This record gives sequence, C-alpha cells and structure tokens, in this order.
Amino acid sequence: MGGRLAGFTYREVTQKLNNFGFSFLRQGKGDHEMWYNQEKNLYTTVVNKGGKNLKEGTLRAILRQCGIDVNDFLEK
Repeated sequence: MGGRLAGFTYREVTQKLNNFGFSFLRQGKGDHEMWYNQEKNLYTTVVNKGGKNLKEGTLRAILRQCGIDVNDFLEK
C-alpha cells in the first residue's frame, strides 16, 4: 500500500504535466527526459520507466520542481 501519489505511470504523469503547461523538451541520459514550461520558465526531469509505476518520492520531486501542489495534481 502506498501514499496518494503511488501507482502513477509515466504516461499518466506526462499527460497531467501537459495539463499544467509542460511539454517534452529533449531526451536526457538513458531513460530520463527534460520537460519545460515556457510560461513559467520551469524545467523538470521525468523518468520514463515504460509501463512501470514511478516511485512516490520521484513523483514528489517532479511536482516540487514544477511548482505543482499535490492536491492540484490529483484533481487534474
């Protein structure tokens, strides 16, 4: 059993990031991708684990870098 952010896949996270104005910028090393919000001039790194779930701590770090509140993320 995990927390509120447990169980999100790469696809679900990136769809929600798109809803917040982020878009894919470039491929990083290995399975890492850079995402960018031009309006807010914010960058974040997203791990593409395919169909596997992102770890809750990883997702929290992504949201912190993006300036997105956990509750807002869960609602969109």
